[in-house]
Amino acid sequence: MVKRRTYGLILLLLMSSLCVRAQFVGAGSSSFTFLSLPASARLNALGGTNVSVRDGDVSMAMCNPALLGAMTDKTLQLNFAYLMPGTMFGSAIYGHNFGRSKVEKPYAGEGEPDKPNYFAVGIHYLDYGKMTYADDWGNTYGTFTAKDIVINAVYARQLSEHFTIGTTLKPIISVYERYSSFALGADVGAHFQMRDTSLQVGLSLQNIGYQLRGFYSKEGGRKLEMLPLNLQLGLSYRFSHAPIRLSMTIHNMQRWNLNYAYTNVPVDPYTGEALNTKVQWYDMMFRHTIFAIDIVPKSNRFYLTLSYNHRRRAEMALADQRSLAGFAIGGGLNIYKFRVNFTFSQLTKSNYTYQVGLSLDINSMMK
Repeated sequence: MVKRRTYGLILLLLMSSLCVRAQFVGAGSSSFTFLSLPASARLNALGGTNVSVRDGDVSMAMCNPALLGAMTDKTLQLNFAYLMPGTMFGSAIYGHNFGRSKVEKPYAGEGEPDKPNYFAVGIHYLDYGKMTYADDWGNTYGTFTAKDIVINAVYARQLSEHFTIGTTLKPIISVYERYSSFALGADVGAHFQMRDTSLQVGLSLQNIGYQLRGFYSKEGGRKLEMLPLNLQLGLSYRFSHAPIRLSMTIHNMQRWNLNYAYTNVPVDPYTGEALNTKVQWYDMMFRHTIFAIDIVPKSNRFYLTLSYNHRRRAEMALADQRSLAGFAIGGGLNIYKFRVNFTFSQLTKSNYTYQVGLSLDINSMMK
């Protein structure tokens, strides 16, 4: 019975992947692009997204719901980042497990084996701060605010010793001055791991959905846009005789071209000649990949992470000066019952981003 259910869910995931053409969107042509911001310091350190590492960090479920597990039970995590002057984003997520297993030997890691149903609820927000009303002549008339908010309700199920599936339902709200929009999205994901967790493989289809209320009206009704669909495949391998884990994440598998359409072709400021905006195939291939390396001792007292996101590098590097765009470095340290996470990266062309996170294992607090 379990095998039949597993095969059926795998088939459902594959059918979802084949349906992405119905929601195909090009770069810069979808709404709610804030959904691509890393929801936690850990995800930021891993290059912005990761769908394969399942090690008890509850925030990983915001990329792949199947990354919930026994170790995320009664875990609370808070994250905060300063993006640029006046603009900040953050998240909060809490995990809770329930139910009894019908599998003979369910894999549960370091948690209770009789709770194979994993649940989490979280919120991720982006606050653009206060902005000034102004007319064409520069006269100001006070201030207004703009915010993006997404609520995540995540459920995952341990189907066998090696295989977990999950899904997320997420209402999304944006309010910009007097304009507002509402959308309903969903994620589906699957995760496979070896018994010793040395090899982990994850698959996630994110942001399946559509605007239910657009920002503005057009002739015949409101203008409705797609969500930024993202099909991702990830692999992680941890060496048995060294505290090192390597990860590779392939993102936006549903479309090849990640370049933007230029309405005004950029020109060389010195010669005045039009610049070549065509991206070579090998460059485009690497824009789909993120590489990360973790130093993760068996004691689990700390971790260090270095990652490289080539798409971020290609889009945010400055031609006239050195830049760390594309690179991210982060780490975490267990202090008593808490884990403190910190990541340094560059998410905009002109500013560095410092993201911090705090995790609390409520189970350990109750002992």
